[in-house]
Amino acid sequence: MSKKPGPLAPRLTALRLAHITDGDPEALESHDNYEGERFASADLSERDLAGITFSECELVDLTAHSTELRGASILDTRIERLNAPVLSAARSRFRDVEITASRIGSAELFESDVRSVHFSHCKLGFVNLRGARLEDVLFTNCTIDELDLGGASVKRVAFVDTQLTGIDVTRATLADVDLRSLELRSITGLEGLRGATINSYQLAELASVLAANLGILVEE
Repeated sequence: MSKKPGPLAPRLTALRLAHITDGDPEALESHDNYEGERFASADLSERDLAGITFSECELVDLTAHSTELRGASILDTRIERLNAPVLSAARSRFRDVEITASRIGSAELFESDVRSVHFSHCKLGFVNLRGARLEDVLFTNCTIDELDLGGASVKRVAFVDTQLTGIDVTRATLADVDLRSLELRSITGLEGLRGATINSYQLAELASVLAANLGILVEE
């Protein structure tokens, strides 16, 4: 009998950035479009950049504490060494994005559209993706304190060499979500795990929680 295939892996688009020119971070304005530019070594904290669009850009060594990025579009862009104790980017759009070696404390990304995004070597605190749409997202060598996927639509998402302390999948819709490499220490909304893949060890660890969720009394 042939072995049933596992979950589909995220389908990531490799970035091919060319003809990048240096841009002036101080000249960035909300609702403006920026294409093919590198913005580096600047503090954008507490600036209003709502609705801004970056396309085929590089954002390197930036601080963005409480920067207003609501409704922003980050497209075909590489982000490196971003430092954002508070990242305000609700209802934003990320497509074909690489985020590496970054530290984000509280990420407000609820109701965002996140597609073909690779987080690598990042330290993430509380990541609020409630009501968001995630498709083809990979976390590699990351640490995440809390991941809130309540009410989110999540498809082809995987975690590799990543530590996740707590996850909320209340009323989430999951498909091809690979959780097998994680230590599932805290899960909220167990019914939302439908569509996820876990391993046998995780299943044993979750047995008592699953039984309680189903109203099953286990006694010796």
